Amino acid sequence: MLELKSVDAAIGTIPILRGITFAVAPAETVALVGRNSAGKTTLLRTIMGFTQSRGAMQFGGADLRAVAPHLRPGLGIGYAPEDRRLFSRFTITENILLPARVAGLDHDETKRRLARIYLVMPELETLGPRPAGSVSGGQGKMVALGRALMLSTRLLMLDEPFQGLAPVLANRYAEALGKLREIDPALAIIITESNPELLRSFASRTITVERGQIDSDIPSERLPA
Repeated sequence: MLELKSVDAAIGTIPILRGITFAVAPAETVALVGRNSAGKTTLLRTIMGFTQSRGAMQFGGADLRAVAPHLRPGLGIGYAPEDRRLFSRFTITENILLPARVAGLDHDETKRRLARIYLVMPELETLGPRPAGSVSGGQGKMVALGRALMLSTRLLMLDEPFQGLAPVLANRYAEALGKLREIDPALAIIITESNPELLRSFASRTITVERGQIDSDIPSERLPA
């Protein structure tokens, strides 16, 4: 479904990614691991069109580079950045619904997708009336996941979702991802993480990024203990 071939990317004049080549099929969960500053976040941002890049990127057989960045979520791609980027004065529900309004989803489709989100994370329905600026960092990560799920009908990309989470919230986040996989098995998921152990039992493949290049791409069960 998603395929990158020989992709280079830069931030300003500084090259970050070099020769990135990999593919993600429907229903796959891919862990993108590597040390800080290895290029994981830049890779997700490149898929979303937020960097200067070269090389081939296809999504669903079509040229992704030909699609403007603001139109890529409309292809069914949801993206939750590491820093959440919530609108603090909006309520949690308003933050979750914002992508649907920007994408022009009709009432029935928006309602269907919101029900899917609440099935994965019922606590978001309870917290819905609260201003997003009043929730904890961990709860904010859940809101960001809910917002990304509003548009991710084909691919969900999560950037360091477990970073900074207390163990209880990290376990809850993992439970939500497990529930998502249960109710939407065809959804492809890419998750970046510095610690591969956190995703070993969840991801089907682990891609290691080192200094802006892919160092390895192997099934998670074959990772060394």
